[in-house]
Amino acid sequence: MTDEVTGKAGFHDEYAENFEDVAANIFAPIYPVISQQIINRCQIRSGTFIDVGSGPASLAIALSKLVDGKVYAMDFSEKMLAIAKKKIESRDLNANVIPIFGDIHDMPFDDCFADLVVSRGSLFFWQNVPQAFREIYRVLKPGGMAYIGGGFGTAELKSKITQAMEKRDPTWPQCVEKRLNKANLDSFKKALHVAEIDHYRIIDDESGFWICFNKVD
Repeated sequence: MTDEVTGKAGFHDEYAENFEDVAANIFAPIYPVISQQIINRCQIRSGTFIDVGSGPASLAIALSKLVDGKVYAMDFSEKMLAIAKKKIESRDLNANVIPIFGDIHDMPFDDCFADLVVSRGSLFFWQNVPQAFREIYRVLKPGGMAYIGGGFGTAELKSKITQAMEKRDPTWPQCVEKRLNKANLDSFKKALHVAEIDHYRIIDDESGFWICFNKVD
């Protein structure tokens, strides 16, 4: 799970409530925007979906409102999954959004399971990036797509969130920008090559930094 609250690599149960507070009160506007961008760019509106590093399921919930099918909200924090479950239940989305415990490096899904795998923010904290990419590719159905990265949807939303987060932690903007430096971005390209994913597209614009690839039939 992305730890955008503390800036620490990885996510720990003790930060779960703080993260949900930030997701609900500061980051909330970005999830519908990013979900719509995912649908527009991937053109997958039905089937089986996985949100990796889902945290409180904010992106999974927003995505579920735009698609016909089940969205699995996967995270490796049990406490965060408990928060996600309550959030899903409060919105009466139990049939649409399914919280599930799982590690990106060994996902609890069969081969060729999902039509679309998404993740916002977790990429920057994976311990073994090539293995994570291999797992995403494994669980995709032939023709399925992945949309992985980080961003705020629009420049305006990024500006507003940066201002709000800077009040909580003056170092937060620098931590975010550091994740997107050229060396880091080049390392993702190398990881894709190691994972033998040679056909991919990188989006680096106002919406954020996103890696898109599909599973060859």
